[in-house]
Order: sequence, then structure tokens, then C-alpha cells
Amino acid sequence: MGTVFSFDVRAPVLPGVAAALEDTVAWLHHVDRVFSPYRPDSVVSRLARGAARPEDCSAEVREVLTRCEAARRATGGWFSAVAGGVLDPSGLVKGWAVERAAERLRAAGARHVCVNGGGDLQCFGGAAPGMPWRIGLAHPLRADALCAVVTGYDLAVATSGTAERGPHILDPHTRAPARGPVAVTVVGRRLTTTDAYATAAFAMDAKAADWLESLPGHEALAVTRDGGSWHTTGFPQWGTPVLTGP
Repeated sequence: MGTVFSFDVRAPVLPGVAAALEDTVAWLHHVDRVFSPYRPDSVVSRLARGAARPEDCSAEVREVLTRCEAARRATGGWFSAVAGGVLDPSGLVKGWAVERAAERLRAAGARHVCVNGGGDLQCFGGAAPGMPWRIGLAHPLRADALCAVVTGYDLAVATSGTAERGPHILDPHTRAPARGPVAVTVVGRRLTTTDAYATAAFAMDAKAADWLESLPGHEALAVTRDGGSWHTTGFPQWGTPVLTGP
């Protein structure tokens, strides 16, 4: 997927977890082979050029396509798997894969686990029994600095922006690079939806704050291009901004 995945499994670790970790890594490589728009032989590439039909695809492909459509409706069209004119569900697949990977480890007995895919995280349990996860959000304009620390149990954290990959998020209405905040982080419970909402919020730019405020079960923090910041009213229950202003 062009990024790094990491796995943080805290004690107690049951015997089956090590084997589940190996299986999960193998499954993530499978996801890349199936969903990568950069592989001409992937299912997504075949769908994009009309060489395959959704109804003939595996259950996991149909699930991703269904969830992309649900995200499109939930965001008023600001999330789109065809923002560039061809099928590319990457904006949802990574979050879906990270969430599924964490679920696989939890099913094997990992009670306290965090899977990080390129800075988007699905956490179950806590950092230890009775201790919440503490997740530092890198400041997109200041090297080696944080803009907030998110704390909690059973949470998902997703950030969309230009700091790491440049202007790669497209406005689905114009197909031009979106000019959103430098970064917008959305916190929720499940990463598939949370990640899609972060992508949509970045594309919305000025419309994002009101839309995010209306979302049940999600809170957000954004860093603007001038170095300022804004957050939804409920964000402090999740995290503490540590750097604001220019």
C-alpha cells in the first residue's frame, strides 16, 4: 500500500497471537494484491478497465465497494472511490485493512492491540489494563512537534493532509487537488468509517468544520495552512491540543 504497518500487542499475550500476527501480515499483502490501483493485475485495476464485474468478485471486494458507496452517501459525495475518474477505493481500503487486521489479532486473544497503517490507527483495549492509549498527533508544520495527544480505549484515529504525501487528495467534484487544511484528524471507534470521514473532511475545506460537528460518535482537530487550528466541541474528551496558533 506504499506505507508502513506496525503492530503493538500488549500483555497478556496468548499463545495463538504470534501465529495470528504472521497470518495477518500475509493477509495484508493479499489486500495489496487485490486492491492496489497500481498493480495492473489487481481486482481493482481489472474492475476499473471493465475486465471484471463487481458481482463476480469476492465477498471482501463487494464489501469494500458497498462501504465506499455508503461513505459517499454519508459525506454528501465528498468521499468518492472514483474521484479521479476511475475506480480507486484507496481512501477507504487502508482504514478497512487496518481495522480488520486489529480485529484478527483481537480474535486470537490480543486484548490490548494497536495497528498503525501509515499513521492511521485502530486500537482495542488500552496500553495496559486500566491504562488508556496515548497517541501523539504529529504537527504537520513543525518537525518533531505534536499538535495534540489523543487518549482513550477502543478508538480509531485517522489523519488526512498534505504533510507526508503532498496534494494527493482530490476534490471529487472538480477532480483537482483539494485545498483543505494542512491536516485534519478524526477520532472515532472504527477506522474504516473514521478514515473515510477524514478524507472527506479534508476535501470539504471550509465546509468541514460544520459537517464534522454534526457527526455522531466522531470528533476532529484540524491544522490550517496559516498554522492555526480548530476542533469540534467534543474533541477535548478525546485529546488535548498541545500546540495552537501560528
